[in-house]
Amino acid sequence: MADPLGGEADRLAAALTAAGPGGDVVSLQVADVTASGRVNLQLGDGSLLMEVACPDSYRNRAAGDWVAVRLSSVPVVLWRLGDDPATTEAANLKKAATEAAQDVQVVRAATYGTGTPAGPGWQPATAVFTRKVDGKIEMYFQVADASDPSPETPSVPTPRPVTVSPTDSGSWRNGRPDDYASTPVQGDWTGGGNRRGGWFYGSRITDACAGKTAAGMTVAFSRRAGAGVNAKRPLHLYLHSHASPPSGQLTLGDGPDDLLRLSAGAKGTATLPKSWVTALATGSAKGLAIYASGSADYMAVTGGQITITFS
Repeated sequence: MADPLGGEADRLAAALTAAGPGGDVVSLQVADVTASGRVNLQLGDGSLLMEVACPDSYRNRAAGDWVAVRLSSVPVVLWRLGDDPATTEAANLKKAATEAAQDVQVVRAATYGTGTPAGPGWQPATAVFTRKVDGKIEMYFQVADASDPSPETPSVPTPRPVTVSPTDSGSWRNGRPDDYASTPVQGDWTGGGNRRGGWFYGSRITDACAGKTAAGMTVAFSRRAGAGVNAKRPLHLYLHSHASPPSGQLTLGDGPDDLLRLSAGAKGTATLPKSWVTALATGSAKGLAIYASGSADYMAVTGGQITITFS
């Protein structure tokens, strides 16, 4: 996601670089990319430099990147250190182009008239067959004499990935829905009892997987700033079997699995275990939940969009 303040960061970076003194330039590692497109940076003492603006030229930001940072009254990332990302970008572009090509129905020409067509190579079709594969039409023409060999039948393409958004989400505390938490929360910050959060999908996941083989699932989350400590903490993920929010306790299924760690304000993606993929695709599990005990891993989380890939 492009940083909405990326242009401003570009101008600030240029001004600070040209100005010379006014702040040391240091190398720091990105702890997380935040929901705003900025970054949280890891300092040597273990603390974090939060929500640091980045120039638009810093693309494909990711946790683990090393960046040059001007430390001043308003710290700013100047540029990324390391290999040129052009190779990775080219691979991503090729993948996107391949997926887009699968959407195209290619027929060079379609004409008609009252007589037979002019020019060589035409063959009369005695029967026409059609079918739909992954939402696309395929046609087969039965001819009396295949003097001009038919093009090869293309292989059935792998279904494109599908992203499923939750129909609802929320938090539960002391065995019932928590009226004081607007987003899913794990843990207890105030001593009022441990919270558990959940994301609900109705039949969207099983509908998306119907007639297909789910190969993998990833889920995107963002951790809200201002809830818990700033440092990276794990999301304790569980499955659950509720199609919609329960009026009583949110019952946890398989888990916990600590698939993702986020600092305050950060966003990230977790890859679900294969057994969870099977459970969600077949409907034996309905959604995802988080739960923690105490304040150490307390956090509020948004997102929950599941991207499904197929084989």
